[in-house]
Amino acid sequence: MSRMQLEPAYVLHSRSFRETSLIVEAFTREHGRVAVVARGAKSPRSRWKNVLQPFRPLVISWSQKSDLGTLAAADQVASPPVLQGQALYCGLYMNELLMRLLHRGDPHAEVFERYRQALSELAAEAPPQPLLRVFEKHLLDATGYAMLLDREYGSGAEIQPRSWYEYQPDRGPVLSVGPGEGRVSGAALLALHAENMQAEYLPELRRLMRAVIGYHLGSKPLASLALFSG
Repeated sequence: MSRMQLEPAYVLHSRSFRETSLIVEAFTREHGRVAVVARGAKSPRSRWKNVLQPFRPLVISWSQKSDLGTLAAADQVASPPVLQGQALYCGLYMNELLMRLLHRGDPHAEVFERYRQALSELAAEAPPQPLLRVFEKHLLDATGYAMLLDREYGSGAEIQPRSWYEYQPDRGPVLSVGPGEGRVSGAALLALHAENMQAEYLPELRRLMRAVIGYHLGSKPLASLALFSG
């Protein structure tokens, strides 16, 4: 049995386990996504009753001898970001992306820090669409689905700002004859590549990322997409 101590973490999701406990899916900085049983967490007198909530910065300790660990301690270490309205929906969307794209026990410290920063920016009322597109891009990079954004698939030719492309999720951009359904401008691809996105490209990039992420997730859609138009 291994024991992990005082690991920075956020709760992504929790569900009931037996009468008084929870299974908590947490995103940790050094161990990635982990699932732990929080025994007695549903009890009115539980020390974790108001702690194991999404978006709260925590440090947790747990023991692990199988895919499902046992929570030993959980403490909030800072005030949680105040997410309301669309910012809250964006946070829930990021949580679902992490649940669906990250494998348990696969650490991604950079994604953890980007997630922390994204929550802070959402709480500060930063425009959500540029923030989400950059978060999606880095999450795909980290999970082995990096997008080709500056060169054409196959030919290797540089992306041209004034050209249009059909983006194949499992390959990359292929030169097209012009704008149309499912196509994206070279200028938008280069903006995402540089992470310097003007407002005019955001509708294209939203459609692009929905298609790419949907391809990698398969037939089960993201439930959080029904909540907002980010």
